[in-house]
Amino acid sequence: MRLALSLTAALLVTAPTLAQDLHADARPISWRDLLDRERASADARIEYGQGEEQYGELWLPEGDGPFPLVIMIHGGCWQAAIPGTILQDQLNADLKARGIAVWNLTYPRLGHETGGYPGTFESVAMATDYVRTLAETYPIDLERTVLMGHSAGGHLALWAAARGQLQDTPLYVEDPFMPNGVITLAGINDLELYRAEGPGRCGEPDTVDALIAGHPGAAPYADTSPDQLLPMQVEQVIISGALDPIVPPQFGAAYAQEAQAAGDTVTEVTLENAGHFELIDPTAPAWDVILAEVERLLGE
Repeated sequence: MRLALSLTAALLVTAPTLAQDLHADARPISWRDLLDRERASADARIEYGQGEEQYGELWLPEGDGPFPLVIMIHGGCWQAAIPGTILQDQLNADLKARGIAVWNLTYPRLGHETGGYPGTFESVAMATDYVRTLAETYPIDLERTVLMGHSAGGHLALWAAARGQLQDTPLYVEDPFMPNGVITLAGINDLELYRAEGPGRCGEPDTVDALIAGHPGAAPYADTSPDQLLPMQVEQVIISGALDPIVPPQFGAAYAQEAQAAGDTVTEVTLENAGHFELIDPTAPAWDVILAEVERLLGE
């Protein structure tokens, strides 16, 4: 169900304490449920760098192409202890069957030697820009691309799309690759807000503190949190599950309102009867809504 931004922003103010899990009995699935299912394999595993966890998995549809591309970024609270690319395998297989290629990237996380600032961010940037190299060998269409991430990966997908706004920071790169749009699925789109008001299911505030601990400046959110990089001048779709106890929908609504106020084109969707992991389950009703947004941004 699509909610008006004004209504959802009001919910952020009037909702019960976010630490309360009001839907503990209603959540349909966990990430373990996804991993218990049979999963297809990617067509190729490709290193985009020489460091730890600097690789991606390419899923290519059958045929000659060129194929539109989803750059997929998995979540897992930025932590190495939680599964990575395999969390997205169900979505990747579904997209491939629909004629959409997927670059399912991973990156060093907290617990890896170079996880946190700047390594996590530098690796996501490298992997995103690496699609130009992929296009030299594989039939992908760089004119039709979408960045999509789930949870912590939603934060990183928005950040990657916002890199054109980076200045005077170690994370700046010249001519970053820009997609047609970016979709966050239960994304942690505002690090400072999530640190302060998150329900603690990602280990916040400690996890957020660890992610930015290596920052050299006095404003660690300025180049790491998407809300600080607005307007990013890339179309954004912010999708939340109404029953999500990890990134409750109030966070998506608040970010969407801020991005729209900054002048960006933003669609905000809150899906009833969806928790955190239904958003990456292609058998859930939520996927029909998400897929429609993917295809719209790709011009399908």
